[in-house]
Amino acid sequence: MSQPSHPESDNARILRQAMVAMGGIGLAVLLWQLHQLLLVLFASMLVAMMLHDFGHLLQRRLRLPFALALPLAVILPLLFLAVVFGLFGTLMFQQFVALSEQLPEAAARLEGWLRSTAPGREAIAEIEKFAPSMSQILGIAQSALGSLGTAVTDLAVVLVAAVFIAAQPRLYVDGVIGLLDAARAARARETFGTVRTALTAWLKAQAIGMAFVAVGTTAGLSLIGLPSALAIGLVAGLCEFVPYLGVVVVTLPTVVLAFGQDVQTGWLTILVLVVVQQLQGNVVMPIAQRSFGDLPPVLTIFSLIAAGTLMGPLGVILAVPLTVVGMALLRVRLHRLGRTSALTGDV
Repeated sequence: MSQPSHPESDNARILRQAMVAMGGIGLAVLLWQLHQLLLVLFASMLVAMMLHDFGHLLQRRLRLPFALALPLAVILPLLFLAVVFGLFGTLMFQQFVALSEQLPEAAARLEGWLRSTAPGREAIAEIEKFAPSMSQILGIAQSALGSLGTAVTDLAVVLVAAVFIAAQPRLYVDGVIGLLDAARAARARETFGTVRTALTAWLKAQAIGMAFVAVGTTAGLSLIGLPSALAIGLVAGLCEFVPYLGVVVVTLPTVVLAFGQDVQTGWLTILVLVVVQQLQGNVVMPIAQRSFGDLPPVLTIFSLIAAGTLMGPLGVILAVPLTVVGMALLRVRLHRLGRTSALTGDV
């Protein structure tokens, strides 16, 4: 015969459930408030993994102790990035200075032609309505400088934290796992291993795609005679780390530079960039992903859009590796559910 439920026990159970729900909501709000910090932490871990693997590669190839190989793994990429982006930045600056000298005269001719017709005068009047005021321009400039300062600070934090994590990764992993009991610790180690394997596979496939874009862009632009093709090609390859967005960042200034030479060079440059991107997206990356790791292109596009909407520029940069981690965690969860169902079925 079942015992009657006591109102006190029911109320206590409801109170506990309400407290758990409130705690979950509070934790979710806290994590959302700290999402920029969590993104910086994830970026630090991702960079640390790359530095750690590169350091071990240098250790094996150069027969150095890891204590010397790790600083070398940090210095070499920084020098490479400084040289490449320095050359690219100098080239773009010179081109935009030349364009700034030509634009006023071209704009004056265009305005004169528009004012000679009634539709043109109406168009100019409408444009002047939407022209930003000086205070708006100053506000945009201040916002851009503030964002640049934040980006530089985040980059410095990521680099410093990544070096410390790369030097002793087991210290931090064991520190987290040590907070768990034996059963959960085993599952956590399995999860860490799966996530690391997925990220490593994605990075290898991405490195192949980046290398192809760098070599293909450099070769194509060299054939058509565009100045500093090597610098442009290397920047194009590096920017390919962020799929789809990176090509836009490089294409716009490169096309401006090409049309600054002459119209034929401009159209040939567009052709080269399109051919390289098509080969990379439809031939190289499918082969690389088949060998190392598969990430559907549609999922990549929507992850970039979602990350940009919710988390800003840093979210866009980290959108694809975050998606890789999410898919790895989902696979682990589904595998455990399947294994649990099989065990339950056996019983």
